[in-house]
Amino acid sequence: MPQPMGDITLWWPLLVGAFLGYLLGSIPFGLVLTRLGGYGDLRKIGSGNIGATNVLRTGNKPLALTTLILDSGKGAAAVLIGGAMYGPDMAVMAGGGAFLGHLFPIYLKFRGGKGVATTLGILIAISWPVGLSVCLTWAVTALIFRISSLSGLMALAASPVVAWYLSTDQVMEFSIFLAVLVWVRHHENIRRILKGEEPGIGKKKDT
Repeated sequence: MPQPMGDITLWWPLLVGAFLGYLLGSIPFGLVLTRLGGYGDLRKIGSGNIGATNVLRTGNKPLALTTLILDSGKGAAAVLIGGAMYGPDMAVMAGGGAFLGHLFPIYLKFRGGKGVATTLGILIAISWPVGLSVCLTWAVTALIFRISSLSGLMALAASPVVAWYLSTDQVMEFSIFLAVLVWVRHHENIRRILKGEEPGIGKKKDT
């Protein structure tokens, strides 16, 4: 994470980067695409979530895939642009801003998604070995259990351990931050998983 700095002139570019990342992350691609596709308000479909899993409930797989790519891409773009401008600290701040933007988008009165796709994009961009390992964890868990939310939770729970082995302390600490917030956002899914009531991938009520 960024090191303590007493001079505000050293901090303000990082804060600006985080804010710009937040605005980028706040773009609700799932909501925009479903409206453009003629499906209405995504928040009134299925679980009401704005992510790719809920877009899939429209029956339009290409639209769901596009949402997944764009939600992941906005996190990756924030990291890559921020890193190119100001180095690793800016990459973390911009990526963190994009992540918070997806969870709490200003354009939707701070009611956003759950952050798995955006987090995966961030991790791939900030440390591709970590990102790809986390994606592989998601895929294996999904193949075994067929539950999207569980796959995301397990993949992100593993991310700090993977980062500890394959990347830097900064990436490991950042992974902990991302994972904790994603788990908090999935509190309803976790309750359903514990009760055995969480629908599987492709089921109508899968969230």
